[in-house]
Amino acid sequence: MESPAREALRRNVGHLASVALVVMWSSGFVGAELGVRSGGTPLQLLGWRFTILAAMLLAVCLVLRVDLTDGRAWGRQAIIGLLSQAAFLYLIFEGVNNGVDGGLAALIASLQPLLVATVAGRILGERITPVMWIGMVLGLAGVAVVVSGDLGNGSAQWWAYLLPLIGMLSLTTGTVLTQRLRPTESLLQAITMQMVVTAVTLVALSFLVGQAAVPAELDFWLAVLWLVFLSTLGGYALFQYVTRTRGATVASVLLYLTPPTTMLWVWLMFGVPITLTAVLGMAVSAVGVTLVLRSRSAAAARLAAR
Repeated sequence: MESPAREALRRNVGHLASVALVVMWSSGFVGAELGVRSGGTPLQLLGWRFTILAAMLLAVCLVLRVDLTDGRAWGRQAIIGLLSQAAFLYLIFEGVNNGVDGGLAALIASLQPLLVATVAGRILGERITPVMWIGMVLGLAGVAVVVSGDLGNGSAQWWAYLLPLIGMLSLTTGTVLTQRLRPTESLLQAITMQMVVTAVTLVALSFLVGQAAVPAELDFWLAVLWLVFLSTLGGYALFQYVTRTRGATVASVLLYLTPPTTMLWVWLMFGVPITLTAVLGMAVSAVGVTLVLRSRSAAAARLAAR
């Protein structure tokens, strides 16, 4: 017989994974800030991040004797990884590096849940209820409130704003493909394959543009380790898990909580004050996300009762 504690954990594992996803995904923006402060370029930061990850995961798979010989699996995961990791992160980082305001980049990225929801109903067969649409609009409105104070302060050329936009579209495509392809690989197999392909791609790109030098600054390597363990092993693995277990729409809508949670990280790490406007935006986003999650849970319960 299952113990009460174990039963409660099993019943709430989806909610716990969702909360952890928001916290860990948000940590990536802090890691990027740490990397920029150390003088590293986005390509250096991401290249070493994924190289270390790939080596670690390959070692784990070797010890556990995980099969990585399926060519079709490599093909599926290569496409998902290049879209959801390499392209998304590199384009976001490069946009900010080229003067795009961080708040505006976050707002652009936050359009992803609406796009996923729009596509999900037509391609993935996920029914989007009116309450969920209201929740998603509220979530986006909350993000807009949070970053409103930062808009218009960037010094980027017009083309630089296309970088985070294309990055957001890339993550959207990768998210929908993950749900559409329904890969049979285990989470460990999928993440390992994606990290290897992403690492090879970014390292090759760093050689092409002359950024393959090994940074000597300790702060740079601390930022890389931060991104490895919190943002990727924590954030992206949880994103994949929630996408598989709760659907692409729920996983994407949770990202609405990333900008306000990042503000909490920045306050704790760098002492940047949180404004009343930010608090209001956090509250609006939280209401929107709650509506979506409750509506999806109610729909799942009705389906199970049939």
